[in-house]
Amino acid sequence: MKALLFSAGLGTRLKPFTDHHPKALARIGNSTLLEWNIRWLQQFGIFDVVVNVHHFADQIIELLSREQGFGSQITISDERDALLETGGGLKKAAPFFAGQQDLLVLNVDILSNTDISELIHAHRSQGAIATLAVQQRTSSRYFLFDKNNCLKGWENPQKSALRLAEGAERPELKARAFSGIQVIDQALLHKIPFEGKFSIVDVYLDLCGKEKIMAWDHTGDQLLDVGKPESLELATKLFGAR
Repeated sequence: MKALLFSAGLGTRLKPFTDHHPKALARIGNSTLLEWNIRWLQQFGIFDVVVNVHHFADQIIELLSREQGFGSQITISDERDALLETGGGLKKAAPFFAGQQDLLVLNVDILSNTDISELIHAHRSQGAIATLAVQQRTSSRYFLFDKNNCLKGWENPQKSALRLAEGAERPELKARAFSGIQVIDQALLHKIPFEGKFSIVDVYLDLCGKEKIMAWDHTGDQLLDVGKPESLELATKLFGAR
């Protein structure tokens, strides 16, 4: 299996570090977020990784070249001309996954101790076009799933924003927070209806009324969104020993 590691974002919440560096190079312990995730994927036998780049892209490319991909085969998906967000970044990188049954997609600023092999097994056993790692935890936004764990909508309670698949009723759905980790079937890459810059969330919400997009609940696993300077300190305590 190949993986796509989203590393192109501006990382505005990590200022002032990201005024001069990409967020992927923020340090936790003795490694960067980028290295940590590459080595984490290796634990599950994933040594073929596509890294998308935009913000201070040269710094990422130089590090990967100098360190020989930290032992993995690295392919760069270059977004220096235009930042495409997660959905657009996935679509641009799609040619690198030709011939693959499925692919793992994750954000470089998400750290977790979850068992990726279990997520992959769940995805392949249930015949979904995408399987999303989720948790029961407090968040500003939630995916909404029916009793069969199929995606049926999205909600931002703070802004009273709600999007539902046709025929879905909010009281019947359970809310789960997305972990930024997912397995995607090759078929989904050919069903993305958008162009340019867009979120992968929009892709899922566009397809969930007609395609099988499933939840994989890993509540209880460690999960940290390294989005702010103070979260780097916590990340070092939880994950920095690796």
